[in-house]
Amino acid sequence: MADTYTVTRRTTIAAPAAHIHARVVDLHRWVDWSPWEGVDPDLTRTYTGPEQGVGAQYAWSGNRKAGVGRMEIIEDTAPSHVAVRVDFEKPMKSSSVSTFDIAEDGDSSEVTWTMTGQHSLFSRVAAPLGFFDKLLGKDFAKGLAALKTVSEG
Repeated sequence: MADTYTVTRRTTIAAPAAHIHARVVDLHRWVDWSPWEGVDPDLTRTYTGPEQGVGAQYAWSGNRKAGVGRMEIIEDTAPSHVAVRVDFEKPMKSSSVSTFDIAEDGDSSEVTWTMTGQHSLFSRVAAPLGFFDKLLGKDFAKGLAALKTVSEG
């Protein structure tokens, strides 16, 4: 088994790439579409660094479902690519990189969300059973559907 895992989902959004990119590159705007919004109504959020783009950071602390962690934008090639490093402290330590690739085609854009990270003990057990991909993939599909709704609205 490889040392890393990868989860990918994609969707087509009837909006220009720049419009979608603006929602991804600004971590303040993730509250409008992130699949993990709402898992803890009392979630504490802290934003540091630039307002958006490379160096922008978002830290959160919440209940057992939300956990504790931080994200930082590490790459930004407007309007086609954003990469975000995600570090969880709780419920278990993990690090990954999520990339958003946006390919404009006429009046719509294909958005691909990919997460790559080092396998943990849990993911080494879950990955061969397809559980890991299904669990994260479900969240990615939910987030992309919400991104589609807010971007097309």
